[in-house]
Amino acid sequence: MHYTNAKSILSNKNGMNLYRGCSHGCIYCDSRSKVYNMNHDFEDIEVKENGIRLLKAALKRKKEKVMIGTGSMTDPYIPLEKKLNYMRESLELIYKYGHGFTCITKSNLVLRDLDLIKKINEKSKAVIQMTLTTADEDLCKIIEPNVSTTKERVETLRILNENNIPTVVWLCPILPYINDTEENINKILDYCIETNVKGIICFGMGLTLREGNREYFYKKLDESFPGLKEKYRRTYRNNYSVKSPKNKKLMKIFYERTNEHNIMNNPDEIFYYLSELPYCEKSVQTKLF
Repeated sequence: MHYTNAKSILSNKNGMNLYRGCSHGCIYCDSRSKVYNMNHDFEDIEVKENGIRLLKAALKRKKEKVMIGTGSMTDPYIPLEKKLNYMRESLELIYKYGHGFTCITKSNLVLRDLDLIKKINEKSKAVIQMTLTTADEDLCKIIEPNVSTTKERVETLRILNENNIPTVVWLCPILPYINDTEENINKILDYCIETNVKGIICFGMGLTLREGNREYFYKKLDESFPGLKEKYRRTYRNNYSVKSPKNKKLMKIFYERTNEHNIMNNPDEIFYYLSELPYCEKSVQTKLF
């Protein structure tokens, strides 16, 4: 871990990253890609020491209430968060200034902040996004070694649903010849149906590989799936998009089951839902009077 001082904290679309780098150890992580210009070891997490101060100033300046999002580059609930509490301090500010909140995570640590998430949801809107990759607990420990297990994440979704917090699941990545089975997809969909998720984001059954994360992924394939790296190289060469040979069949299952249970499955529709803040009578009255 090391500290840095950032110039800003919110992107044009109101996304933020309090940390850069990750200790979850997922073998497929795109954030390792060189395109992101991370000039430190991925596991040496960079902490934006002035992040909370920057966030407070940014939220205070905003005239319109917006959804603040985090987690697209680095999971905000990495183990380091237990010690630093940056995410919790951020939630306190988001609640104080009346904004909405959404995050993408693979950790049940999000439940530590359930009290604040509930308060934000009552005042404006909060949505928790959870990534589910495999229903096989043993496989989960190989491809996502340092995160909450799938069962722990599903239990988290269940608790959030019981507390009226809407949830969205990212069904990805699906690794060819590893977790691209009908059994796996159906079991994950079962979990989503049981926990009443509002939407499932899936861009196809596969993953993305580019310089940086490709080399790390292949190294991990050699360690846990001997011989599979050569099959990937023969089949996909240096392609960015790596689709499962079962993509068509698995996507058919995905659309049929989500449509049957009225779960949103169109990424554009879900992204709109995640960015939309509901009508707020108080804010309108402030503008009028």
